[in-house]
Amino acid sequence: MPFSQLEADLAARRAAHLYRRRPIVTSAQGPYVEVDGQRLANFCSNDYLGLANHPQIIAAAMAGAQRWGVGSGASHLVCGHQSAHEECEHKLAAFVGKPAALTFATGYLGNLGVITGLVGREDAVFADKLNHASLNDACLLSRAAFKRYPHNDLAALEHLLATTTARRKLIVVDAVFSMDGDCAPLADLLALAEQFDAWLFVDDAHGFGVLGDGHGSLAEAAIDSPRIIYLATLGKAAGVAGAFVAAEQVVIDYLINMAGPYIYTTAAPALIAEAVSASLDVISSENWRRERLTGHIQLLRNALADAGHPLMPSTTPIQPLAMPDSESALALSAALRQRGHWVAAIRPPTVPTPRLRITLSAAHETADVEHLIADLCELLAQSASN
Repeated sequence: MPFSQLEADLAARRAAHLYRRRPIVTSAQGPYVEVDGQRLANFCSNDYLGLANHPQIIAAAMAGAQRWGVGSGASHLVCGHQSAHEECEHKLAAFVGKPAALTFATGYLGNLGVITGLVGREDAVFADKLNHASLNDACLLSRAAFKRYPHNDLAALEHLLATTTARRKLIVVDAVFSMDGDCAPLADLLALAEQFDAWLFVDDAHGFGVLGDGHGSLAEAAIDSPRIIYLATLGKAAGVAGAFVAAEQVVIDYLINMAGPYIYTTAAPALIAEAVSASLDVISSENWRRERLTGHIQLLRNALADAGHPLMPSTTPIQPLAMPDSESALALSAALRQRGHWVAAIRPPTVPTPRLRITLSAAHETADVEHLIADLCELLAQSASN
């Protein structure tokens, strides 16, 4: 069997600290989880509001399973689109202030569906170099001209837009960058889209539920335009699963007919739609979750800066600590784990520079964050003295 090359490639990845294994979590998601038999404070989850185990959302999912069963049976365009999906889409559209919405089973599928559905060989997409991998994959698969500009470099983007001869122009950007935690200049990007007659596709995976009083990055930036096509995932701050795209009705109708990842896959179970609808109610009513999250972010940033270990610039729950190399990032992550903290070490090729990606949740207590700060500072001081 021709496995020798695969084994050699894996060995090379191990030597370069690029090998990955899947940790096995043996508990429900929450501020503390059990991993490989160890109880850890979870500082690598995207459950920013602590809703993944919320009783109101669990109850909605259980009631949805009782009513709809656990499978949708088919794709949306055959017989899998149930009234729970339809009602959820109307609710999502209203929540983000758009005329219509379309749900996808995952955010990855949503990005593939929008970009490959809207642009092709005669078109061009303009993408920030720090965009999520799913956006990059979608841009490549679309067969449109794929033009990347340096991170948040508006002048470079303007030059690309001014010199293109493409039929359709689509600016593609993460609203909150998943590994750096900083935000895209959405108002300025919209201005460029208007100047050059382009669409602006905003992936708000990490802003929805957190920014703009929960309504997301468009609300935070106080912008709106028919040119904007908006995507948010529902497995992060919303605590459930899936994703949705919100846009003008004509865009949604077009995607229903042209987005392969929507057309050719089985619909997510209707119980997910019921849980998402309940999650929107919680996001709207429990503002204390965002207030507590903001407090955790300020506490962590201020304490580490005071100790001489400033974090990368970010006002979101994603708080990266830059590390000199992959080996030191992995070592610090392992040392924190020995002390009961689960913090992911992110390194190339996922990101250009190694870092610890610390993520905070409203489910954390202040004491959890203080404990992490104390251990981080002690370990970093030890490393500096060696």
